[in-house]
Amino acid sequence: MSDPLLIAQGDEPLYLLPGLANRHGLIAGATGTGKTVTLQVMAEAFSRIGVPVFAADVKGDLAGISQPGKDNPKIADRVKKLKLADFGFIGSPVTFWDVFGEQGHPVRATVSEMGPLLFSRLLNLNDTQSGVLALVFKIADDSGMLLLDLKDLQAMLQNVGDNASQYQTQYGNISAASIGAIQRGLVGIQQQGGDKFFAEPALNLDDLMQTDSNGHGIINILASDKLLQSPKVYATLLLWMLSELFEKLPEVGDPDKPKLVFFFDEAHLLFNDLPPMLQEKVEQVVRLIRSKGVGVYFVTQNPMDVPQIILGQLGNRVQHALRAFTPIDQKAVKAAAQTFRTNPKLDVEKCITELAVGEALVSFLDEKGTPGIVQRALVCPPHSQIGPITREQRQQIMAGSVVAGVYDKVVDRESAYERLKGRAEQAPAPTQTPTQSTSWFPNLGFPSSGGRRGDSVVEAMVKSAARSVGSSVGRQIVRGVLGSLLGGSRR
Repeated sequence: MSDPLLIAQGDEPLYLLPGLANRHGLIAGATGTGKTVTLQVMAEAFSRIGVPVFAADVKGDLAGISQPGKDNPKIADRVKKLKLADFGFIGSPVTFWDVFGEQGHPVRATVSEMGPLLFSRLLNLNDTQSGVLALVFKIADDSGMLLLDLKDLQAMLQNVGDNASQYQTQYGNISAASIGAIQRGLVGIQQQGGDKFFAEPALNLDDLMQTDSNGHGIINILASDKLLQSPKVYATLLLWMLSELFEKLPEVGDPDKPKLVFFFDEAHLLFNDLPPMLQEKVEQVVRLIRSKGVGVYFVTQNPMDVPQIILGQLGNRVQHALRAFTPIDQKAVKAAAQTFRTNPKLDVEKCITELAVGEALVSFLDEKGTPGIVQRALVCPPHSQIGPITREQRQQIMAGSVVAGVYDKVVDRESAYERLKGRAEQAPAPTQTPTQSTSWFPNLGFPSSGGRRGDSVVEAMVKSAARSVGSSVGRQIVRGVLGSLLGGSRR
């Protein structure tokens, strides 16, 4: 059994128990109060006991965890105050990732893996448009068309739109306006770099759960400073990774230590404008994924950024300072104070506004799984460098990574785009020019069906499928709920 992890010290040392680390957690506080350093300390501690970590680096300053720290007066003072014996500086093993392939190894997924429900959120589709997109995925599955990259989905959208009358009996009415709206959304995603993300080879999640030759867990850092310019893309990507982990990993109950710890920085982005049905499924995944040995730690400015039903599941908490300059701020401080187990010796609400940088209110689960009484504490200093690293250091780490060269070259195998293009080339030329086109994908040779109205059948199918999915969440929560809403095989 792994030793407890010393994270902070108040009246007594405050330890995070590895066997309860998969009960999830929260790191909260205003900008500049020390959240990133706390994340760094916790990630280091997990790595030392052989637990891999995934974390998004939204400001570019988490990369320093790969390098040994350097002595300075602030750290020396913190070490002295906490009486940390044998404190030394050492870096942690790191793998860098980047959707754009610039600051890390490329991260990719196929369109099929993402599924229509997450795509709908990514494209900000309404219910009718989401229903049409779900049908496009269903038709692709039934037709044996692989949806791997954006051009596959764009080609499939045109195929379905131009042949809507042929699909009407089996699948219901398909609105040309909805097809057009989806295609326009895909163009926007493409301009934001989606063509780099939706491709093969797709990320193998086993590559996130590696240890080095010393048995230390690899800390996977996703460069997110550029990605964060598209908040929905960022949130959807991390949600996809979390859901894929849920689908892939077997049940393990309560292990001695987690298989992986997932830090979700800027967590409020996940829940902003989240459709109720999708939020319900996110809540289910968070609740159930701990049995797969995955601990999820939300990092955000205010605990109220996280829905109450999820907040109640976060047993390990570190609360940095909050500001209370306005009535809204004061209300948030009061709400944050009420999330802790009461300490009769501490005015938590007042304390939250007085915490210095590096101080926090800390409450971890005890051996019985009960939240500990909240304490005001100093967070331990990290053993690694605080702040960014040089481009040369990053490139050197990437060159020595176990996944170096694995994801560098894009693979474009035959899929829906190629098959539909081949079919169009073999088809006779159309006898008349379509009067209306909503397609991005040119000259497939299918007659246009023109505009259509009435998506009641589609909406009914989607609602029925949602009810069916909700009743079978224990069997297939991810591909059925966060993947393909109307079913279909993985590609």
